[in-house]
Amino acid sequence: MQGIDAPEGKQPFGERARQALAKLTFQKEAELRCNKLDSYKRHVCSVWAKPSGAPDPNKTLDVGLAMVTQGMAWWYRAYARAQSPQERGQYAFAEQEAKARTVGLWRDPEPIAPWDWRKALREPRQDLGP
Repeated sequence: MQGIDAPEGKQPFGERARQALAKLTFQKEAELRCNKLDSYKRHVCSVWAKPSGAPDPNKTLDVGLAMVTQGMAWWYRAYARAQSPQERGQYAFAEQEAKARTVGLWRDPEPIAPWDWRKALREPRQDLGP
């Protein structure tokens, strides 16, 4: 999803992030706004959903931004260029606020970003002695 990186399934808060995403999107009308392919040829999209109980048919909820606001994902700064200046500001502010409120993954005293988690899994473990 464009603009965010959520915890991996086995990572702390991974299952909670999956549940939060399901709550935002499951059986809801959604619109995908795709603007590129990643290195694995997957579409990178922002996801816009119709909020529960919304009277009009517009998809007005930016799901990625909602995930960051809830503390269930990081704003993925490495790919910020793919976002508009307004989106970058919104995502940066949402992450800053989630940290300040210590919600979601920010409850962890030392949250590990998914890109660091994946990197640590790929690196061979250091021998700690006999």
